[in-house]
Amino acid sequence: MSDLLDTGALIERARRLVGAARKAGADAADVMAVRGVSVGVQMREGQVESSERSEGDDLGLRVFVGRRSASVSSNDPREDVAALAERAVAIARVAPEDPYARLADPADLATAWPDLDLIDPVMTEVSDLEGFARRAEAAALGVSGVTRSGGASAGAGIGGFALVTSTGFEGATLGSSTSFSVTAIAGEGTGMERDYDYSAVRHRADLDDPDAIGRSAGERAVRRLNPRKVDTRRVPVVFDPRTAGSFASYLASAANGQSVARKTSFLREKLGQRIFREGVRIVDDPLRRRGLRSRPFDGEGVAARPLTLVEDGILMSWVLDTATAAELGMKTTGHASRGTGGPPSPGTTNLHLAAGTASPAEMIGAIKDGLYVTDMIGSGVNMVTGDYSRGCSGYWIENGELAYPVAEITIAGNLVDMFASLTPANDLVFRYGTDAPTVLIEGLTVAGR
Repeated sequence: MSDLLDTGALIERARRLVGAARKAGADAADVMAVRGVSVGVQMREGQVESSERSEGDDLGLRVFVGRRSASVSSNDPREDVAALAERAVAIARVAPEDPYARLADPADLATAWPDLDLIDPVMTEVSDLEGFARRAEAAALGVSGVTRSGGASAGAGIGGFALVTSTGFEGATLGSSTSFSVTAIAGEGTGMERDYDYSAVRHRADLDDPDAIGRSAGERAVRRLNPRKVDTRRVPVVFDPRTAGSFASYLASAANGQSVARKTSFLREKLGQRIFREGVRIVDDPLRRRGLRSRPFDGEGVAARPLTLVEDGILMSWVLDTATAAELGMKTTGHASRGTGGPPSPGTTNLHLAAGTASPAEMIGAIKDGLYVTDMIGSGVNMVTGDYSRGCSGYWIENGELAYPVAEITIAGNLVDMFASLTPANDLVFRYGTDAPTVLIEGLTVAGR
């Protein structure tokens, strides 16, 4: 455990590679060194089907020669750093010029950062993972109407990265994770339905109870039995939290600086304008303690900070790294995401749609005829135009109650109109990387039989 947590060797390796790049002729360089160790188990019907362990240490080098740049990577710890650096510089010298690619401004670099409590001091053992999966599966199979298991899995690991730049930044961040999931199947033959549930956390102590997760998966599957089809019509649609998070993700994608710069975002002309109802707020917070995507600095060494994308319904900011900010004539928001295989790009961390005031029961209770969505199928969203069309399943709402399950239906609209009519409920729980409460969207086309 102590060896895994020691980032000194990781930083030193990156530091040597930066030095080698400068010696090879690079005007500037940065290196990302990534480390990861994970274990996992797969189980079905109480028997372990597979158990695995993986380890990896990868290096990613980016060099600049004037306005030209190149990236190379290696997963060989014995790699000759001088040869790697020379190869990167040679590629950069023949690469096309990019007026926007650059290292982050030294004034933006993190110089200190808070403890986000991302490391669990207790390493989860494989026997513990087997126990989580076995308990969850047993609880799912114990639900009346569940006929078989779709399998259960559990995993744990420690991973993170060190970043060193030729402008003087050196830092490392590591985080642990533990998770398990279970899928339950109800019914027989062509009438079978399945559903799932899972829990994923930084600290093992924060895991949901496996028995509760298993029961949830089983009950969800049973409730989906004997679904009906519905006639095509235009109705209000309520999305449960598991599906509602997609709307925060669509907003983040449309507000991504790369999409805006390339004119491939349906929101590219909407900065500073109202796109949601009053009171709607969407925030990305990389500094949330124990957050699944928390980090003290981004992939360029820029200090991480919360970013309000939407405030009181108004689009307030793009999601930017250094290059896209330069292209748009703005400053980075500290949201560079990066692997070892290429340059950074903008990306969100712990994204959430803030809670509203009405309860889900109040929302549903006010609907005479509508749809409650619990599962989405496909990815039919055009981020250039905002056109939206996705398959889904869930429950039909009649006279303020969930009346019966429905399936094989499609919902359609345009995200501009959907955002404008979106109302969040008050049941926000921080559980995933992207979180949202139940949301109501008025006037969507539901296509059925």
